[in-house]
Amino acid sequence: MRTLFSRHRAAAAALILVGGLASGCSYNKFTTQEEAIKAQWGQVDNQLQRRNDLVPNLVETVKGYAKQEQDVLVKVTEARSRVAGAGTPAEKIQASNELSGALSRLLVVAEQYPNLRANQAFQDLRVALEGTENRITVARNRYVQTVAEYNVKARSFPTNLTAMMFGYKVKPNFTVANEAQISVPPSVNFDKAPASAPR
Repeated sequence: MRTLFSRHRAAAAALILVGGLASGCSYNKFTTQEEAIKAQWGQVDNQLQRRNDLVPNLVETVKGYAKQEQDVLVKVTEARSRVAGAGTPAEKIQASNELSGALSRLLVVAEQYPNLRANQAFQDLRVALEGTENRITVARNRYVQTVAEYNVKARSFPTNLTAMMFGYKVKPNFTVANEAQISVPPSVNFDKAPASAPR
């Protein structure tokens, strides 16, 4: 009888310990931070969509002046499609980085065409794109900070025990490697003659 009583006491003590560990190891904080990450990602996603919406008009404007730059225009259009088709944050981060690189190359190409640079529609689109890039940077920085706080908690002892117990996994982030890919300078071919403005 004492053995049975001792086992029940041990089981009750174990349940209390597990409950204490779960509450002491920040289950509620994980839930709160996970929701914060979703909210911050929503802001990033909104700004990526805003940029995606600007791309077709930018491509069409450049197309009228830089007809021989089809490869650059095609790469921008393809990268935009990949952003639109991406499902997870990790896929969207990768696609967004590709689009950023393609847009950088497009804007470098546009510098070769004085008539295009002077076009008011192009200037308006460029200003809107720059503003959107600034918004993306702000939203991305907030997302990075929120994910970093969450990931530290998911990897640190003893909160990592709660993370493992309840399936809270490390979240993807915009990394230094992603930033390095964006900042690779585009190659420009000066052998091509700039197109004259359409009449």
